[in-house]
Amino acid sequence: MELYPFGYHHAIRNTQHAIRNTKYEIRFILPCLTRQSHVESSHSQAEQDGILLYKKGICMKNIQAFGEIVIGNLEKVIVGKRATVEMVVIGLLCQGHVLIEDVPGVGKTILARSLARSLDCAFSRIQFTPDMLPSDVTGVSIYDQSKKKFEFRPGPIMGQIVLADEINRATPKTQAALLEAMEERQVTVDGVTHKLARPFMVLATQNPIEYEGTFPLPEAQLDRFLLRVRLGYPNISDEVRILEEQQLQHPLDALKSVVKTKEILDASDAIRKIFVSPQVKRYIVELTRRTRASDDVYLGASPRGSLGLFRSAQARAALQGREYVLPDDVKSIAVEALAHRIILKPDPWIKGIKAEVVVQKVLEEVPVPKVK
Repeated sequence: MELYPFGYHHAIRNTQHAIRNTKYEIRFILPCLTRQSHVESSHSQAEQDGILLYKKGICMKNIQAFGEIVIGNLEKVIVGKRATVEMVVIGLLCQGHVLIEDVPGVGKTILARSLARSLDCAFSRIQFTPDMLPSDVTGVSIYDQSKKKFEFRPGPIMGQIVLADEINRATPKTQAALLEAMEERQVTVDGVTHKLARPFMVLATQNPIEYEGTFPLPEAQLDRFLLRVRLGYPNISDEVRILEEQQLQHPLDALKSVVKTKEILDASDAIRKIFVSPQVKRYIVELTRRTRASDDVYLGASPRGSLGLFRSAQARAALQGREYVLPDDVKSIAVEALAHRIILKPDPWIKGIKAEVVVQKVLEEVPVPKVK
């Protein structure tokens, strides 16, 4: 497969003509189309190339455009936090779950709601409280007297973009109701398994400051999150801008959907094809293995962490418009992908050493491979 360059207007004209008799919808038309040597079609070569754009894959420039559109829409609400917004979009492209952890009032819930508004997907919200039951999350079977049988009433976890707000306020029993859905993309109730629609993404928020009335997430739950991100306080100019933009109306109220479900799935499938050299793969594994050997760590990152770092690096490369992963992609995402999977020993924890510091130290110790 090779890239076949067109002039921009020529590409649009031929692509629009080529898809008249097909079911494929093209919303991102860029001067980068896919060409193959043998295509069974009565169309001209230019028309065949236009059809193959979505049949055989999306070029990286299209994924980059996809990311910029979503990120730009989110930045209409989330001010001055582009790095965090990019991390959330990386989680979306990887079909992974994101834990947003920070102090109250910095926009954790707003970020999750903004992403849901930006996507043409079914959205549901779970406000976790200590008295919630697992059936409040997964759903329950109710007996219908008129039909004389049990009917399943799906819970909020059956959405596509699920906001798990203040997840650490639920009891461990209720938190465990998310495990099957997050890992296997399915929910089992009364012995019946219900598949979840794609895309499926859990955006969870939690406050790391309050401990009264909260239940820390167990390691098995934390390990199912692809990334953990933080927003932090805005700088002076950004905070002034927030006041100005919300003086009359919240920007979230005017936010519209900018991408379709099929575009999300196509982009998600395409990033898996991004090339990762053997040297970079070994670099990823060395990083995760070094977290397990650290003197400050009781439990290091799991192989799931290696896979999460691998997928996240692919997504970051795609957002940069590249078809290959560089070590810099791995380094830029390593803290968010690995730190929440690490359990520190008591001594460093008492001294105030954070898992993020351990990952940064590992990044400094492991040699960066040379990629040709």
